[in-house]
Amino acid sequence: MEVILRDHIDNLGRRGEIVDVANGYARNYLLPQKLALLVTPANRRQVERERVIADAREADERARAERFAERLHGIECVIPRRVGETGTLYGSVTSADIADCLGTRDLEVDKRRIQLDEPLKELGEFPVTVKLHRDVSTELTVKVVKEETGTASGEAGDAVSAEPGDAASQESAP
Repeated sequence: MEVILRDHIDNLGRRGEIVDVANGYARNYLLPQKLALLVTPANRRQVERERVIADAREADERARAERFAERLHGIECVIPRRVGETGTLYGSVTSADIADCLGTRDLEVDKRRIQLDEPLKELGEFPVTVKLHRDVSTELTVKVVKEETGTASGEAGDAVSAEPGDAASQESAP
């Protein structure tokens, strides 16, 4: 079945192209999701009108993605993790962890845009690709390091916050 694509679809084609697909793929996915239209003269004209608007929007999105890619390029994201005696990580570093790390630097990135084949499960530096746009991607470095044992500082922080509460309760008692 021939259809006109209304949007870019990976491994199939770009917006406005006429492609031949299986009948079931068109009926059950492309047409209900409004990703494609049947090939008719009226639909061809409609897609041409949409293409002009979409090309302008696409150029704007690409320019914004390129500017953001320049800000992201070369950033080193340091993520501390607990490590066992043999040097293996407890857990792993996922794209959500990397997105959180970038978020602390005011660089909001959706975790689905961070391309990890598998979660990182060992210490070291890893290049990670962030796909910001269909045609724009950048690379950043994720450094997984051993977490400092912060139990003493965590306990001290709890003790400091407990002292004012204790003092306040002692003052209000008499």
